[in-house]
Amino acid sequence: MSLTTLVTQQAPDFTAEAVMADNSFASITLSSLKGKFVLLLFYPLDFTFVCPSEILAFNRQIAAFKAKNCEVIGISVDSKFTHLAWKNTPIENGGIGNIQFPLVQDLDREIAKSYGILLNNSVALRGLFLIDPTGTVRHCIINDLPLGRSVTEAIRMLDAIQFSDTHGEVCPANWQEGEEAMKPTTEGVADYLTRFAR
Repeated sequence: MSLTTLVTQQAPDFTAEAVMADNSFASITLSSLKGKFVLLLFYPLDFTFVCPSEILAFNRQIAAFKAKNCEVIGISVDSKFTHLAWKNTPIENGGIGNIQFPLVQDLDREIAKSYGILLNNSVALRGLFLIDPTGTVRHCIINDLPLGRSVTEAIRMLDAIQFSDTHGEVCPANWQEGEEAMKPTTEGVADYLTRFAR
């Protein structure tokens, strides 16, 4: 089996219909968001089980993503009408309420296929892709259907990418915003490990 990754590659572009934060319908083109970070959040289906917990968790942190120049976009194989119905369903009835980021329809499954996460030609795996302002995929994580993702880790990775791009340093294991990073040299790693990795 061949395993490929989009990390370091240009994110596959798409234009698709979506339900927006204000519940209107609009067309979204990924490449039109160049100049911003984008977090693509693929999930299997509306009106299911793990999915609403993830959507709501990311929505609770939407201000934090926006403050870091990052747009969050959800994508599933449902129609924009099903997305809207899910938004209009109260949380206590399994809905997601008025979340504040777009949900894209992928009815023909071409977007999920282009990102390599289409399962059995049916639904998308839980793929998360962080795309930088040049349109390059910098981070991805792909979970099996029963396994929800960590919003905290997504924000940590966004912070790490932005820090590394700004300062030219690399971010070691468990690095958090505000902590020291590492110079990408033999001396830099030796210095870091001497001080922090014991």
